[in-house]
Amino acid sequence: MALTSQPGAPLKAAPASRRPAPRLASPVNRALLHPAAKPLLFIAALGPFAGYFYGAFADTLGPNPAEALIHGSGDWTLRLLCLTLLVSPLRQLSGWHALARLRRMLGLFTCGYGVLHFLSYAWLDKGFVLADIVKDVAKRPFILVGTAALLLMLPLAATSFNRAIKALGAARWQALHRLVYAVALLGLLHFFWMRAAKHHYTDWTVYAAILAVLLGWRLWRRLHAPRRLDPLAQPR
Repeated sequence: MALTSQPGAPLKAAPASRRPAPRLASPVNRALLHPAAKPLLFIAALGPFAGYFYGAFADTLGPNPAEALIHGSGDWTLRLLCLTLLVSPLRQLSGWHALARLRRMLGLFTCGYGVLHFLSYAWLDKGFVLADIVKDVAKRPFILVGTAALLLMLPLAATSFNRAIKALGAARWQALHRLVYAVALLGLLHFFWMRAAKHHYTDWTVYAAILAVLLGWRLWRRLHAPRRLDPLAQPR
């Protein structure tokens, strides 16, 4: 609380008009806190899926609809993963703290598009024949790492709710959700091997650069964060 004083007078609280405005009062934060923000994000994130769904029935996905759906859903998984990882640095650097309320939805849509990516492969490429899927996953490294990334995403989506945070405890919940970094690296490796077959690395380079910045920022913050002393270890 800001205080003012005069000689011989008791300290008084500064008038509200003289206090610094809270950072949440910025126009961007007000927009992010608007009740329409989450529905708009939901519609925007659902848009690509709606486009693929319509294209499958209208036959507008090109000469190879299966490839378009498999590759498209994989691209959107990486894009949404990058947006999810962007939330924390953008909050810290811009002061748009209300972005935090959108991070859960972005993470859930990331997992949703990852599931769609795998189901498109399992259905359109393997006809949901479990034996063929298992054999293909074991034989082809890029499918193996992609499947591993999806399996790591599932517990993150399942524990993204407040009840799970309370049940696990903050420390264990945070440790579990650091798996998102492994998901990012495995997803990037999966994408690299997919593009390597056609010697097309342009898109992969863009994703790699974005993820390098986002993960590098976190590493830098961790290395330069002030160390907290354990109060139990200090002399009493």
